[in-house]
Amino acid sequence: MRPTARAAFAALALVLALPASAAADGVVIGGRPAPLSHSPWAVALASHEHFGAQRSGQFCGGVLVGHSTVVTAAHCLSREVLGVHWRQVRDLRIVVGRDNLTGGGGQELKPAKVWVNPGYNTWTNDGDMAVLTLDKPVPNRPIPIAGRRDSAYRPGNAATVYGWGDTTGGGSYASQLRAAHVNVLPDAVCARAYPGNADGRYRAQSMLCAGEPAGGRDACQGDSGGPLVVRGRLVGLVSWGTGCGRAGSPGVYTRASALLPAVSAHGAG
Repeated sequence: MRPTARAAFAALALVLALPASAAADGVVIGGRPAPLSHSPWAVALASHEHFGAQRSGQFCGGVLVGHSTVVTAAHCLSREVLGVHWRQVRDLRIVVGRDNLTGGGGQELKPAKVWVNPGYNTWTNDGDMAVLTLDKPVPNRPIPIAGRRDSAYRPGNAATVYGWGDTTGGGSYASQLRAAHVNVLPDAVCARAYPGNADGRYRAQSMLCAGEPAGGRDACQGDSGGPLVVRGRLVGLVSWGTGCGRAGSPGVYTRASALLPAVSAHGAG
């Protein structure tokens, strides 16, 4: 996923000084192309002004959970990532229906309303969520959020993570949406990997862990805020982790059921 919460913030901040060809993204490690016709709820957060015109200015992922409601990671809208307060990003857009970011098609929509979790803890990474309301509804099919007791969260389940980010962990950027298969891991595995240090602290109530024991398939820098899906239901948002695809360092996701109160309070349907 991201190298670490703090290291990724620094890396993304550096992108503001880079040419447009090195725009802040991050692609799924060990993935494959994923046509949006199969995943119409995958969206991109973008700003041409801050991240260049190439790849549509993409810097994070998001998920359409209603025809006017998108969820993403709170850290995607942080000053550390954007370089300024998100309100100062004059061309903040949600790119819907465009799987290849170097091409046309789809829509670039303004957010009519943005809610960033005020309880987001930048050191533990707890509460890494935000809700954006589109300025107009879209016809794209949204994805349902798995409820707290849904069997989709069961350890061992096959899951898929989606994003436009770093395919190798070394800055090899993709323009087409990609997906990688990972497995939902037991909370005990995640707690051992992240007991509470500079990278963050795993909390089962609000986080979910997924990956492969030997590494090799994971999300990476720039995939943040994108979806982790099990059997057609959203179970997580790409949030944090140590490195990309490392053995013993699984990806950590905001548990999707923790999003439900925020979506109910701040979403538009």
